[in-house]
Amino acid sequence: MHGPASPGWLLVALCAATGAYCLLRMRSGVEEQRRTAGGEALMGFGMAAMAVPAAVFTPPAWAWSAYAAVFGTAALRALWAARTNAHHLHHLVGASAMVYMALVMAASPGHHAGSGIPLLTGVLLLYFTGYVLLSGVRLVPATTGGAALGWGDRPELARACRLSMGIAMVAMLATL
Repeated sequence: MHGPASPGWLLVALCAATGAYCLLRMRSGVEEQRRTAGGEALMGFGMAAMAVPAAVFTPPAWAWSAYAAVFGTAALRALWAARTNAHHLHHLVGASAMVYMALVMAASPGHHAGSGIPLLTGVLLLYFTGYVLLSGVRLVPATTGGAALGWGDRPELARACRLSMGIAMVAMLATL
């Protein structure tokens, strides 16, 4: 992504840690949670790879097409899954935003030369800012009813994971 190296490395660390926790959530006994966690792990690791500061590593030109293909496939999968669970619409928007960012990075590997924020970037910024604010409100610890839950089944950690990725998405879109 465009921008200073220090915030870029913080985004890499945040997204990689989130992706790692989502991998842990894939061990859940609940099938839908495993499936959702897999998509979120892909998003976390993809965001981590995309957030590596350009001053440190500039991916080859074909990498952006690969990102677009991977997240395009994830968007189609989320669209298919949204038939039964509306939560997957958020995954559809997230994967589509990743495709958009990959296409923008492929078109302009250097800094943006235009003035202002492109319309689609602005719409995505509004969506993810709203998502972050709503997720922050929902981040009240869930009661477990006294039952001991494993790390992969903690709803408040899953919410924190989604909040972290939302914040990272806002940061990445703002530096696009």
